[in-house]
Amino acid sequence: MVTRRWLAAGAGLALLAGGIAGCGTGTPSDDGGILTAGPGSASATATSAATTDPTGSPPPESTVPGDFPEVLSGSRQVTIVRTAAFESGLSLTDDGELVEVDGDEGRQLFVPIPLDGRLFLIEAYYSDSDTAGDPACWRVRNPGNGQSLSVEAAACDAGDPRQRFDIRVPVTGGTDPAGADSDGTAAGSDADTFVISNSWAYLRHSSRSGLILEEQGDGSPPPDTFRFTDNGPAPTR
Repeated sequence: MVTRRWLAAGAGLALLAGGIAGCGTGTPSDDGGILTAGPGSASATATSAATTDPTGSPPPESTVPGDFPEVLSGSRQVTIVRTAAFESGLSLTDDGELVEVDGDEGRQLFVPIPLDGRLFLIEAYYSDSDTAGDPACWRVRNPGNGQSLSVEAAACDAGDPRQRFDIRVPVTGGTDPAGADSDGTAAGSDADTFVISNSWAYLRHSSRSGLILEEQGDGSPPPDTFRFTDNGPAPTR
């Protein structure tokens, strides 16, 4: 079973959360359209895509500043919990979807690999060292037909913009959720709690659709924040 270090942090999460939210479930479509929107736009182009074969090009060397949180160094594996979810952790399931779960199903250990600038490739591993194998990686999926963007499993490719996620500490009391300093920190904020986005679409929970990616517009509520809890050294491969 997964080492439930994110459960041990439950008391701290309760101070940050307003209530327990539901889990998103479902199965991605076979053709798995993918977001290709540029900065400042929520538009997306569906492309035929997805594979869950956990292979691909290796990530580039780390470019994280020395004072950056170690959970984003590429050398640690973490569990990820939405701060408003209490006991539900993120899992990249065998069906290829990123969802919140209370059990041990799917890949629940993640290694954010720093790329250039503020971007990360997010590798996902099984918790059982005997079956951990090669990672799958997060990739933005656009199912089309007006449905929300989501995150799916894909073969890791650091050059794919759909797999390059911005992870940073939100500014406390600010209006820009991505307005942290260049080293990823912000005064008055929790160094291990982050907002996650891709091409200006932020990861958030929807009571109807589960975990989705949505552009932050005028008057929108702040995007969800996610706590990264260290679970030891990243797998070697």
